[in-house]
Amino acid sequence: MQDLAIMWDWIGFAVRWLHVITAMAWIGSSFYFIALDLGLRKHPNLPVGAHGEEWQVHGGGFYHIQKYLVAPENMPEHLIWFKWESYTTWLSGAALLMVVYWVGGELYLIDAGKADLALWQGIVISAGSLTLGWLIYDRLCKSALGNTPTLLMLLLFAMLVVMGWGYNQIFTGRATMLHLGAFTATIMTANVFFIIMPNQRIVVADLQAGRTPDAKYGKIAKLRSTHNNYLTLPVVFLMLSNHYPLAFATEYNWIIAALVFLMGVTIRHFFNTSHAGGGYKWWTWLITAILFICVMWLSTAPLMQDTYEQSEARALSATELRYATATHFEDVMNVIPGRCAMCHAREPYYEGITRAPKGIVLETEADVAAAAKQIYLQAGVTHAMPPANVTYMEPEERRLIVQWFREAGAS
Repeated sequence: MQDLAIMWDWIGFAVRWLHVITAMAWIGSSFYFIALDLGLRKHPNLPVGAHGEEWQVHGGGFYHIQKYLVAPENMPEHLIWFKWESYTTWLSGAALLMVVYWVGGELYLIDAGKADLALWQGIVISAGSLTLGWLIYDRLCKSALGNTPTLLMLLLFAMLVVMGWGYNQIFTGRATMLHLGAFTATIMTANVFFIIMPNQRIVVADLQAGRTPDAKYGKIAKLRSTHNNYLTLPVVFLMLSNHYPLAFATEYNWIIAALVFLMGVTIRHFFNTSHAGGGYKWWTWLITAILFICVMWLSTAPLMQDTYEQSEARALSATELRYATATHFEDVMNVIPGRCAMCHAREPYYEGITRAPKGIVLETEADVAAAAKQIYLQAGVTHAMPPANVTYMEPEERRLIVQWFREAGAS
């Protein structure tokens, strides 16, 4: 059991590493092509069918790039497709969601204080909502709303706000923010897989067959690509939010997420406009700053956590009960609150700490039993906690934590 806990944590680390790497590749290429597309220049000597061109310098060399709005007259011998950056980002993100929020669902996924659901029900909602979100969004884009991009964006924003509120009625604050990010990222990758790439394949097939490609396929792909452009920054915020209780552990986390989506729009509008030669819209940064101040203000709302009395009174899950009834649990309870609860408390009293790190509190038996794996990895196997050993946890106490966790796992 203890070896599995260590291995599983490393698996989570490896998947997270892969997810970050692929996300960097996807976001980087996406931002590059948006900037390239907006910076294209037209002149009379462009080849037939060319929409614009741009000269760039990088790494000691010059690059001459031309864009064809539909397609060139002849099919190039070598064509690079940009798709796997998106696919691997989503696949690694889905794997990370399963590792952390499905397998570790008893701690991270369902908030028993909000919804009386079994873990399997939470997993079904988790997976089903991602699929349903794409189907609704896709239907909206294929409707007449596709011809009114601004109204479509407003409806997309409204859908994201409603989903954030809905997740918050069931999931923990941490899972709420993460799932809203996954919901959005699923739309983005599905845009690539189901719309952008198939449309590009149709154009290529028409060229190979000697037919003139229909310009509508490029127009449809452009709409979805624009959505992806404006959604990217909020998704990054939501994926990072699980490290910051001030973002996820308040009752207004879904409103914070909504404001973050608006900040994504203002920030991207600044860069999109400047790349297109429209000057620098500095007012967008003022709006972004105001929105961020609102986010900080909302984060001071009461945290979404049970009280000390509620924690003591609540029934333990089967997994928590196994740790709470294990040998040495009573001894561990004499160690953890004294060494850790100065920070990991509902009202931390360590100077400079205003919220329990990552929203984990370690005051009651239920608190400690729920966080058994984290305690084992952070304060037993490693010396990560307490930071710099500020509370002087003794080696014997760390060995006690290890012994308790392993005995509980063997039972």
